[in-house]
Amino acid sequence: MKRSGRRPAARLSHLDQRGRARMVDVSSKPPTVRQAAAEGSLRMSREAFRAIRSRNVAKGDAVALARVAGIAAAKKTSELIPLCHAVPLEHVGVDVRLGADGHTIKVSATALARWSTGVEMEAMVAVATALLTLYDMAKAIDRGMTLGSIRLVRKSGGRSGTYVRPGS
Repeated sequence: MKRSGRRPAARLSHLDQRGRARMVDVSSKPPTVRQAAAEGSLRMSREAFRAIRSRNVAKGDAVALARVAGIAAAKKTSELIPLCHAVPLEHVGVDVRLGADGHTIKVSATALARWSTGVEMEAMVAVATALLTLYDMAKAIDRGMTLGSIRLVRKSGGRSGTYVRPGS
């Protein structure tokens, strides 16, 4: 039965016909260049923000460590997310920007691979880990920090083509 005016419900690729979790078989998909970008933010007190900005956090340079942590985490995505494939990443970039409001730090990450499956999860894991690292570095100053809006901004490559988040 066709639904009028609606797209048919999408089948979840990580579930088999009986509804059990499964890893998607990508063996028949050709390797193509896959790229993804994600972003997120961390809101904090002015005191914590100033400490991070001035590189005056007791544990060290929070911004530099967050970048490295994000890159390292992207490379371990398949170990963290059970049904993700191990993707041979060719590039991961993590950018940490201090907001003009004196309260917000924004993190963005990009991932790139020539592979048969996408790198969206790798970009989002990089962002989440970089944000959590910033939190860990400054939690002695502000335990009330809030991680926000970790999201895919764009992706390209593969059968589904290009996605760009509206408003990005």
